[in-house]
Amino acid sequence: MEILGVDIHWLGHASFKIEKGQKIFIDPFQLRVPEKDADLILITHDHFDHCSIDDIRKLANKQAVIIAAKMCRAKIDNFKSQVAKIIYFMQGDKIKVNNASIEAVPAYNVNKFRAPGVVFHPKEMGYVGYVIEIDKIRIYHAGDTDFIQEMNNLGRIDIAMLPIGGTYTMNVEEAVEAVKAIKPKYTIPMHYGSIVGSEKDAEKFEQLASVYTKVVLMKKE
Repeated sequence: MEILGVDIHWLGHASFKIEKGQKIFIDPFQLRVPEKDADLILITHDHFDHCSIDDIRKLANKQAVIIAAKMCRAKIDNFKSQVAKIIYFMQGDKIKVNNASIEAVPAYNVNKFRAPGVVFHPKEMGYVGYVIEIDKIRIYHAGDTDFIQEMNNLGRIDIAMLPIGGTYTMNVEEAVEAVKAIKPKYTIPMHYGSIVGSEKDAEKFEQLASVYTKVVLMKKE
């Protein structure tokens, strides 16, 4: 689907393909077919449904650059000989690759617990989301996160990709609060339909968030 001149494909869960001058993949997971012409592969953190070795292997090629959260090194180093470059990011790091500027931004939990007092995605571990700017269009992929204070400081966001599935990330109502803070022109809900969350959650999000943003419900490709 084309949004603001950018071709965006939802590949299911938190996985996207973005096409505008190059092919950018974010958190590839359960890809249906290999694509050996990827230019840039972004990984938000090391959990299996975001840093999937089998799926990165489907994209790896000699022109591809992998940018991954630093915590992913043990997994991603395996691809050193298969791609052009691997870059490990911490929150706040920035780089330009071809026509895209990439910035890592915080992603973490505040109220999603695996055990009493222990959240699934602790802030200090360095989980990230990404802000991607291509031809002045700013795209925010939130990664696995709750509604966090840093969302107030992202600057202009044209297209936001926000998790809504709950359990490990924001639920629908929390994602609506994130929309109010970020004020994106378009919002694509994600992180539902496979491991957690359902299409009903996406429909509810559309109903509640459409007051504040243009919600785009995508079909999994």
